[in-house]
Amino acid sequence: MSVSRARSLSEEDTIGFTEKKLPTYDTELHEVDTAVGQLEELNTVRQGLHQRHIQMIALAGTIGTGLFLSSGKAIVNAGPLGAFLAYAIIGLMVSSVVLGVGEMGALVPLNGGVVRYAELFCDPALAFANGWNQIYSYIISIPAEIVAAAVVLEFWITVNNAIWITIFGLLMTVTALLFVRIYGELEFGFSMLKIMLIIGVNIMALVVTCGGGPNHTSIGFQFWRSPYGPFQQYLDISGPLGQFLGFWTAFNNALYAYSGIEGITVAAAETKNPRRAIPMAAKRIFIRILLFYVLTIFMVTLVVSSADPDLLGSSGTASASPFVIAARNAGIKVVPSIINAVVLTSAWSSGNSSMLGGSRVLYGMAVHGRAPAIFKRLNRFTIPYVAVILYTVFIALGYMTLSNSASTVFTWLQDIVSIAALVNWICILIVYLRFQYGCKKQGINRHEELPWAAPFQPWGSWISLIMFVILFFTGGYSTFIHGDWSTETFISSYFNLPFILIVYFAYKWWMKTKIIALEDIPIRPFIEQYRLNPEPEPTPRTGLRRLNILWS
Repeated sequence: MSVSRARSLSEEDTIGFTEKKLPTYDTELHEVDTAVGQLEELNTVRQGLHQRHIQMIALAGTIGTGLFLSSGKAIVNAGPLGAFLAYAIIGLMVSSVVLGVGEMGALVPLNGGVVRYAELFCDPALAFANGWNQIYSYIISIPAEIVAAAVVLEFWITVNNAIWITIFGLLMTVTALLFVRIYGELEFGFSMLKIMLIIGVNIMALVVTCGGGPNHTSIGFQFWRSPYGPFQQYLDISGPLGQFLGFWTAFNNALYAYSGIEGITVAAAETKNPRRAIPMAAKRIFIRILLFYVLTIFMVTLVVSSADPDLLGSSGTASASPFVIAARNAGIKVVPSIINAVVLTSAWSSGNSSMLGGSRVLYGMAVHGRAPAIFKRLNRFTIPYVAVILYTVFIALGYMTLSNSASTVFTWLQDIVSIAALVNWICILIVYLRFQYGCKKQGINRHEELPWAAPFQPWGSWISLIMFVILFFTGGYSTFIHGDWSTETFISSYFNLPFILIVYFAYKWWMKTKIIALEDIPIRPFIEQYRLNPEPEPTPRTGLRRLNILWS
């Protein structure tokens, strides 16, 4: 590895790093990686993502079909209050995940996200196991988003979906192979559309609730009182137990809606001034969740009854969206096409994000030998093009939906992806807690020595970790109720547990890795590098820029 390529480190500084003795764990590997390897990677890839890209991607990049369409299922299963509480609780829990990756990403801005943090702060075997868990998840989620886009287009025109799958697959591939700046600009535009739609549908819901719709009927909290009250019975189980099970089931819908929200650091090495941009994105997590998820689900519960039969529709288009149902019931006719158009861009946006995240995770693993070295290859735009090609090949899985039997299998795979996201959150919290306690063990004051220290720690991470573990083991509870066994539900709920355990222990046995002791976690070299390579001060905001609250 060439020391001369390190931007701001003098030869003397670099030698100082490589001569420093780490206590016991693989000294040579970690000295080189932590002291010089980060700068090597930063020089290898192109930093094309600006602060406004990161802010908008963090703000609305993960908002998609989970909020616009699937929220109706949560209202049906849990009732208005149950759905509102489920989205609020999961939003609070996932905030700890975002804060954790934000703190680690600000100190260690490398591509790959938690895969890189796991190998540095916890155990290389965990990085390997969760890395392949994420790669599998991306392989399935990319064609899933393309299929969603194809189905949405049926609202306007009916042709063979294979045509749309091919077109969107090619668009995503071309976008992923160009400058990362192209991805940033696309996501910036898509995020603006989603934010405008959310603001619009919330205003619409408020107007309809107050009786301002064409039918001039005031709703108020009518649907919270009747026909079933604030909570819905589930699985034909009456009483408080049935209501609680409905509420618990709504967590699965909320998990799907929030999946991917932790991806603000997956392309950290391609982000300009990451030690300022990443913390700024992480610090806004609470306002993002409150305005775009919790407030939105609250407003939709006011305008749609949990007993509305249209909520159970399976058309796949915006006709099953609770916002469309509310508009149609109120006599507003133009909303379905508007929502469908934005949902289409949301599916495209989510596919682009998965292509970027998946290729960077695979690249990050290849850099340290956790994946074949061929995935380290970059094109002239400094894009890991071989990794992109791998995901492009698996876009062909989307054609499975053209057959009824294959479509069933593909649905199973999609359900497994949702659980993979939950497993990823659990791994992030484990790694972050190890990082925190490593700082404590080594006498590092997080608030004084790190670029940014997340608030509400470690208690926020512990509470979220316990909650996610409980959700993981109870996700398929309905299969254990007499008469409700479902092989699909059982496999999709619990496949990831044996998968990640087998991969984890197989790698540990083969590579003879060990969990890194707290006192051996290489945190100091990154702190020294942060001090020796300060980022430029931000340009003061003047004039109308002071009013920009979205990405400044």
